[in-house]
Amino acid sequence: MIKKLSDLVELAKSKKIRRIAVAAAEDMPVMMAIKEAMHDNIVLPILVGDKVKILNIGEEIGFDFNNVEIIDEKDPMISAKIAVNLIRTEKAEILMKGLVNSGDFLKAILNKEKGLRSGATLSHIAFFESPYYHKLLAITDAAMNVEPEFADKLAILNNAIEAFHKLGIAQPKIAIVGAIETVNNKMQPSVDAALLTMMNKRGQIKGCIVDGPLALDNAISREAAEHKGIKSPVAGEVDLILTPDIYSGNILYKSLNFLGGASSAAVIMGATVPVVLTSRSDSEHSKLMSIALAAAME
Repeated sequence: MIKKLSDLVELAKSKKIRRIAVAAAEDMPVMMAIKEAMHDNIVLPILVGDKVKILNIGEEIGFDFNNVEIIDEKDPMISAKIAVNLIRTEKAEILMKGLVNSGDFLKAILNKEKGLRSGATLSHIAFFESPYYHKLLAITDAAMNVEPEFADKLAILNNAIEAFHKLGIAQPKIAIVGAIETVNNKMQPSVDAALLTMMNKRGQIKGCIVDGPLALDNAISREAAEHKGIKSPVAGEVDLILTPDIYSGNILYKSLNFLGGASSAAVIMGATVPVVLTSRSDSEHSKLMSIALAAAME
């Protein structure tokens, strides 16, 4: 059972060392996280970016460049393309964003001819260690899909289920959350939640237990659910929350981190490999845990 982010590190350690391609690696917090991941024998990086700046940062933080390949490229956009190509040519198994614009980074991934599309919708999943919850809690999608329609939500859900399965969690409990816990045809997210729940019950969504619509309190607290007369196999034991849109997902993500005292790890799913795309506001610890999460999935 994975209950803490440190469990992701231990899971990653139990597997072979993965090569991680870092686009525009001349970023101190990213290199500090890579340094720690190397210390834990999780990854061996290929650093793509401005070599002079990479070496200067490395000297400042005591980075060991032994056996580390550096590909000199000063243009961040081209760095992203090179890093993606390292994945395509199987020279690396994990992709990470450094000091490159997220749009340019994603453009390289989504390129139809030279990108990393697997045919699936790309989606973001974040795992949180909260002092107020008894195990890791995942949220999707807080960063990629703005106002997903039903088919998009199904793809996002399947991406998240795949992430759990890669971590060895065979039957994640999933709450489709919204403002209410009843179906209201004037509130499309509640209708979508009911459809996803029924699809799961009929075996059309496999490898998980889905319930919804649920309000956030019903999902997190069995007592809150029982108080409202809701009997749910998910309430109080939820592993994953699927939010109705990026607005609610992003607010929940940042509320947990900045108000709730939680630590997090996140990856992009739906590409041919896990993609580490962290926010500039994410801590070095969060970046390290995100690398461990990606490595634990490989």
